[in-house]
Order: sequence, then C-alpha cells, then structure tokens
Amino acid sequence: SLPFITADASGPKHIETTLSRAKFEQIAGDLITRCKTPVEQALKDAKLSASDLNEIVLVGGSTRIPAIQTLASQLAGGKAPNQSVNPDEVVAVGAAVQAGVLAGDVK
Repeated sequence: SLPFITADASGPKHIETTLSRAKFEQIAGDLITRCKTPVEQALKDAKLSASDLNEIVLVGGSTRIPAIQTLASQLAGGKAPNQSVNPDEVVAVGAAVQAGVLAGDVK
C-alpha cells in the first residue's frame, strides 16, 4: 500500500482534488446499489423481513458513507443504524470471534 497514486523518475505523484458528496455518490452509485442484493439475500436466507429486525449495526469502513447508511436504513424498514460502535473495531472483534470458532475455543 503506497501513500501516493504512482511514481516516476522525479518521485511520487499525488492527486489532490475536491470532490462534492453529490459527485462522489454519482461516481460510486453502482457500487452503492450493488450493496442492496447481499442484504436482501441475507434476509431471505434467514427467512426474515425488515420488520423482524430489532437493530442494524453497520461494520467496516464503507459504512461511514452517508449513502450506505441511507441504503441500510431503507433496507431495514426505516430503522436508523446503530452508530454507537466503531465500524472498524467491530470487524476486528468479528474476526477474532471467527478465529476462536475455527480454533474450537468459541462455540
């Protein structure tokens, strides 16, 4: 992971630009929309509907994007996401729990 976009003989090359939220959401629109199907499939697989959900907790850095938060709320029947946890820490804790399950230390 490099702290710059590319480099040539004269050194690192950086891109510094201002991007409005509207432009970002336009650029990322397809990716944001693609998040919908896995959520719908997870609900279907669990035989649940949005009304069955008590709470939604968003995990991972991308959940800081307001458009992702809005989509999650829509998919959860209008429930606001619980934002009392650090989404990066939740991923780390989940990975630790899964490691414990795989190692047989956690049931």
